[in-house]
Amino acid sequence: MKPKEILLQWINAFNNSDPETISALYDDNAVNHQVANDPVIGRTAIKQMFENEFSQAEMICIIENIFEDGEWVILEWKLRGCGFFSYY
Repeated sequence: MKPKEILLQWINAFNNSDPETISALYDDNAVNHQVANDPVIGRTAIKQMFENEFSQAEMICIIENIFEDGEWVILEWKLRGCGFFSYY
């Protein structure tokens, strides 16, 4: 599966407030680092982070741009958010 295909699955799960599906897309030792927060390390902690965030607010990822380059895919979304994702 290409990085962009994985990202599109992530966006769909995010827009459905589905932390189970989102966390399944991360490696066991993945790091999720949002600019304003401390890094969240590990699939279980990432799932808990999304469970917490989804319980506090309805969030929708509105795609502005997706760029794919080899093992990297970059998502730019509304509110000027930006994420970098590595396939490996």
